[in-house]
Amino acid sequence: MATITFTLNGQPQSVEAEPRMPLLWVLRDLLNLTGTKYGCGMAQCGACTVHLDGEAIRSCLTEISAVAGRKITTVEGLGTLEHLHPVQQAWREIDVPQCGYCQSGQQMSAAALLARNAHPSDADIDTAMRGNLCRCGTYQMIRAAIHRAAELQALAVDAMALSPEGRV
Repeated sequence: MATITFTLNGQPQSVEAEPRMPLLWVLRDLLNLTGTKYGCGMAQCGACTVHLDGEAIRSCLTEISAVAGRKITTVEGLGTLEHLHPVQQAWREIDVPQCGYCQSGQQMSAAALLARNAHPSDADIDTAMRGNLCRCGTYQMIRAAIHRAAELQALAVDAMALSPEGRV
């Protein structure tokens, strides 16, 4: 066992775990953050996607020792009920989920895409989302929601620029 310290959803966090334990199990079993899902255990489906220092990664194969001193964001840290992330708001507006199982991973990949590309094309979206599988086949709705999230993100940036305090 080792003590691993990192930042989780903006808060300092320490856990006692085997260094090779997958981040997914630390999040779900030790920290009770169950929004990140187990899908395949081989980093092939994307259900376990979280952000590591802002980049989308698969938590099922990422050892907890690899996140020491780094920043992890899970779907629980993406936004709040009062202040949804543009991706979450778009997902709600477009009504993307059917079964919903893959959606936290889909949203995390979409948020990482929009953080590096504010106006993605369909091809950009398809490339960024390639590793996220949806058994219900909601890919067209996911693409529409990402485009809508880009619009919402741009509106938020514009509103912030117009605000006298620099915030909405």
